[in-house]
Amino acid sequence: QVQLVETGGGLVEAGESLRLSCVVAGQDITSNNLAWFRQAPGKEREFVAAIGWAAAITSYADSVKGRFTLSRDNAKNTVYLQMNSLNPEDTAVYYCTLNRRYWGQGTQVTVSS
Repeated sequence: QVQLVETGGGLVEAGESLRLSCVVAGQDITSNNLAWFRQAPGKEREFVAAIGWAAAITSYADSVKGRFTLSRDNAKNTVYLQMNSLNPEDTAVYYCTLNRRYWGQGTQVTVSS
């Protein structure tokens, strides 16, 4: 059974940083693609960032480009989302996904102004 567990969310002020982690159990992430999505209250889930099995291949939503950095540690079966210069528009539940097939339960990020 594949399980994804996100951690690292919390309440921060605008301009601060957070680092989200997603640990994958039940499947080796080495040859898989991982991504982060987020869903704000009353809005649809939206793409944030993705990283290919070759870690050099990453993509970001325009709204987070230059502020968020996605990385992976295959030895730890973990993917990280470093979020800098957070603003209130980043407030959402952040979800990690493996191949967009398996999803975590989400972690809440709240940014106050």
